[in-house]
Amino acid sequence: YNAEYMGELTFESIETKMSNGNRVIYVGGLEEQVTTAILHAAFLPFGDIKTVEIPLDIKTQKHRGFGFVEFEDEEDVKHAIDNMHDSELYGRTLRVNLSKQMKRVNTMKPVWANDEYYRDQLKEGGLEVDDSMLTEETS
Repeated sequence: YNAEYMGELTFESIETKMSNGNRVIYVGGLEEQVTTAILHAAFLPFGDIKTVEIPLDIKTQKHRGFGFVEFEDEEDVKHAIDNMHDSELYGRTLRVNLSKQMKRVNTMKPVWANDEYYRDQLKEGGLEVDDSMLTEETS
């Protein structure tokens, strides 16, 4: 286990690091003082932990009140959820659930690649868009 901050975290990087979703739990309601080391210590009694991540807000560099814990064994995940959901850590009630995989968004695609961007820009400029003149894109 490495409690050090490992670069700028995004949902994609967390999902990549925590590749096995059925062994990853979401922990919400974290108090500002909670670190990855504290979160690790809180969940260690339930089994071997592979990774602990707490995403930081890009602007403030403070965490956003939630984190992810990946266990080595699926059975440990069940015990952690059963015991830690609605428990208290640093005076805050935790929400602990099985983590859901995030939808993948094509971030390499520019906003103007979709005609919705152009339609919105035209509408903001006070122009009407005649949908009957638009053609469907074929792949």
